[in-house]
Amino acid sequence: MIPIGLVLEPSALDVSNAVDDLVARARWAAGTGLASLWLGQGYGLDALTALALLGREIPAITLGTAVTIIPGRHPIAMSSQAQTTQAATGGRLRLGLGVGHRASVEQRFGLPFDRPALRMREYLAALLPLLRDGAADVRGETATAVIGGVGVRVAGAVPPPPVLVAALGPAMLRVAGEVANGTVTWLAGVRTIGEHIVPAIIDAAAGRAAPEVAVGLPVCVTDQPDEVRERAAGSLALFESIPSYRAMLDREGVASAAEVAIIGDERQVERELGRLAAAGATHVLANLQIAGVAERARTVELLGALSPSAG
Repeated sequence: MIPIGLVLEPSALDVSNAVDDLVARARWAAGTGLASLWLGQGYGLDALTALALLGREIPAITLGTAVTIIPGRHPIAMSSQAQTTQAATGGRLRLGLGVGHRASVEQRFGLPFDRPALRMREYLAALLPLLRDGAADVRGETATAVIGGVGVRVAGAVPPPPVLVAALGPAMLRVAGEVANGTVTWLAGVRTIGEHIVPAIIDAAAGRAAPEVAVGLPVCVTDQPDEVRERAAGSLALFESIPSYRAMLDREGVASAAEVAIIGDERQVERELGRLAAAGATHVLANLQIAGVAERARTVELLGALSPSAG
């Protein structure tokens, strides 16, 4: 079985301290044998800061962002924070980056969302040399970063963290394969992974190291699959109107995002994870947003048992 990670959800609003709650949940999840823990960047808890703290509390396990979006965070600032987190975690960071979505970028940040693949390519043209060499000299159409010398490097932030790009369409997959270390996906089903994502990124990465393909999907171990799938249909419906996800669901041949979720008993979930591995996924990132309280514990325990050890 390929490595399996867990996407940690934000803390409930009624906890007394969100960081303390996150650490406790992460420590328990890591103890089940999972290979990795991941955080998405929302509008509250900062993912990279939280991962730096988790890295000090929890040994061995890989820690990643899935994903941090690049609008509003300049490549120089991202380099500084990612290097700090890499040093704090002893080199265990996977830096997942995305361009976001038109509504959130334009409405919340007041920034343009045109030419997203170009924006990511130019962003990485600045960020990757900063992470690797401590210098950047980029004057692009969408990004400028000119800096070098003392104060750019963070001691202990070696090797540079692998950078994974949230990529679904052909243009972004070319960026992920040609420039980055791989991709991290969300709601791409097994058919889409095997017939579209993996071939496209491998072709783009020709002559480079084999790209990582980290596949994020909702997962729930349950004896009531119909009930959970109905719940999933409601909680995942918002993604169906976002063009990039809609295109992937159409490619998969499904109408609803709930149809690509992995739902069933232990045997069924293990079988579906095996299909992802056979399709070319190199890592699975399980999201538990569709699972109830009892189902979450059951799901994490199975995933930990199936995953190769983090240690």
